[in-house]
This record gives sequence, structure tokens and C-alpha cells, in this order.
Amino acid sequence: MVSGIGVDLCYIERLKKALKSDYFRDNLFSQEEIDYCESKGERRYESYAAGFAAREAFVKASGISLEKVMLEGNFALIRTDGKPSIKLSGDLVIPSAEIFISISHEKDYAIAFVVIEKQEGDSKS
Repeated sequence: MVSGIGVDLCYIERLKKALKSDYFRDNLFSQEEIDYCESKGERRYESYAAGFAAREAFVKASGISLEKVMLEGNFALIRTDGKPSIKLSGDLVIPSAEIFISISHEKDYAIAFVVIEKQEGDSKS
């Protein structure tokens, strides 16, 4: 049963400006995400923007606070064989839930779409 959906659009140039601060980057993104994004060279900002949009979309789908998702280090957008997925730990783990994510970027924008599906009969968040 679908328990939540969320979508977010991120303006890449805005995130590029924010990333001038190592503090912003290091406190928002996991080391795995940073390594992936930095491996993209000049196109790294597209990947960072997709990661930022993924967090916002997850907040909308889950109802978990933006502060908790953005600042506690328990969220990572990972890519395995080109397929994006969300890795959660700590307080962000949603029992009996499967999380689906799709991301894309084009020119000036990155987008993320998240669907959270829970097993029937599980009413916990």
C-alpha cells in the first residue's frame, strides 16, 4: 500500500552556490555521495542537486521533518549500477517500508520523485 509520495525540483545553480561552503556539503551529504558527485567532474553539481531534491522529496513522502533528514546524517542517495536508491539509518528507518526513487537532471534543474510503500496492516511510521 502506498503510504506517501513526494517530488522536488532543485535549481542547480542555487545548489552550486551553496556548495561553495564545505560545511554545507560535508554536513548534508554522506561521504559516499560526495565521492560519487565529485567523480562527475564539471557535472558534479547536477548530482548534488539530485541528492538535495531526493531529500526534499523524501521529506514530503515520509512526513519526517526536514531538519531530521537534512542534518542528522542518516540519509544517503546511493547509485548501484546506475539505479538510485535511498539508504536510511538511525531514526529515519521506516519499518516494513520499501522506498522507490527516480531522479533526473536537465540543463538547469534536477528532480527527484519518491514513493514509500508499506506492507498491508503496518500502520507505524
